[in-house]
Amino acid sequence: MTDGIGVILINLGTPDQAHPTAVRRYLAEFLSDRRVVEIPQILWQPILRGLILTTRPKKSAEAYAKIWTEHGSPLRAITIRKKEALKGRLDADVVVLDAMRYGQPSIGERLDELRARGCGRILLAPLYPQYCAATTATANDEAFRVLSGMRWQPAIRTLPPYFDDAAYIGALRANLERQIAALDFEPERLLLSFHGMPERTRRLGDPYHDQCQATARLLARQMSVPVDVAFQSRFGRAKWLEPATDLTLAAYPGRGVKRIAVAAPGFSADCLETLEELGIRGRESFLAAGGEGFALLECLNDSEEGIDLLEHLIRRELAGWLAQQ
Repeated sequence: MTDGIGVILINLGTPDQAHPTAVRRYLAEFLSDRRVVEIPQILWQPILRGLILTTRPKKSAEAYAKIWTEHGSPLRAITIRKKEALKGRLDADVVVLDAMRYGQPSIGERLDELRARGCGRILLAPLYPQYCAATTATANDEAFRVLSGMRWQPAIRTLPPYFDDAAYIGALRANLERQIAALDFEPERLLLSFHGMPERTRRLGDPYHDQCQATARLLARQMSVPVDVAFQSRFGRAKWLEPATDLTLAAYPGRGVKRIAVAAPGFSADCLETLEELGIRGRESFLAAGGEGFALLECLNDSEEGIDLLEHLIRRELAGWLAQQ
């Protein structure tokens, strides 16, 4: 039987442990992706193997240790919860699995599992609202790389970016307004921090920056607090998208902004970049500069708003397939 439907929720990835060895293994896979680092491999690999993988894993492992939970990586745990919640919303015979682009469980393993379970129709669902070649495209690349080795292939659909989808903007607004209302102070600004990318990538035609800005504009129209936009996680010496989140946070108090809330709407689940980079280092930077109130707002995660949105997106992309069940 090959008429079953499968859905793979794909997130970026995470080390298996908050330990330098596991982090080194994860970073080696992540930073060897030509979609992520667009430097000729003959130049990049000696740098990666000779410098980065001998120094960065220890520091990154220490950062992961600060956010690690009894269930392991927050990203992995939240993605599993999203999968389980979605399974409860769809038809019982739709198989929903989770996968990581880097690390475990791999996209290849999940495709093999779905094929073994008789799924001849599969939706690949990279959980990135804004399209970027280094996230959405590489997730799909990996799936099609695996499929290229299969003599028998299932029918494949891919979840498109949803940066301006009314359901996504509505879910963000409701989720963020609820969290802001629960704070013990009133933020003067809401900083939307998106993951950065090299400016060169934008010049080459990647739509990510424009889609982030579109999300921010649409959301700002519905929020009760003024909204700013910045880009985090700079790496290396190349010029990255601006303004930079860390510099923006440090500059706020000098501009008279002493109480802020920070959200990361480009992330579908809280992870190292939100919990440690923003929630720990970002908070410290802001308070050290004279800030008085700082709140890191959770990502959509497996909140009611987040799962409602996910169900809406998945059902839309399964249209026609579900009707045949």
